[in-house]
Amino acid sequence: MMRIGFGFDVHQLAEGRDFILGGVHIPAGKGILGHSDADVLLHAISDAILGALALGDIGLHFPDTSASNKGMDSKIILAKAIELAAEKGYFPANIDSTVVCEKPKIMPHALAMRESVAKVCGITADEVSIKATTNEKLGFIGREEGVVAYAVVLMQKK
Repeated sequence: MMRIGFGFDVHQLAEGRDFILGGVHIPAGKGILGHSDADVLLHAISDAILGALALGDIGLHFPDTSASNKGMDSKIILAKAIELAAEKGYFPANIDSTVVCEKPKIMPHALAMRESVAKVCGITADEVSIKATTNEKLGFIGREEGVVAYAVVLMQKK
């Protein structure tokens, strides 16, 4: 049996923050603002996994009102989503994702991000797709005020 999940996340960009995407530090003028390390890509993937199995979302499991989640490495969030999926007998067959931001350029870091995501999920980098695009200078993304990530995950029963 297979189930599909969709994930979405958005965060502001801010001075003085790290730009962490897919578990990889990327040099950038602005970083991603959030309660955790604000890795929008891992958040979208985690939500897709949880959604595929009707397990809520990351806000349910890792509320931004909890001091214990402050500054949390988002790989921990993804690992928890994988653990919850495994408890239901599922694993990700493949992940497809898209990041939308003007700067920095994402694709030079895509392989490292794919490998990072695959390692946490217990799959191969060939089963993880990470794409990137800009917003053609339109809206909050175009003004370099934020970054968005979308993810679709196909979960397969073991």
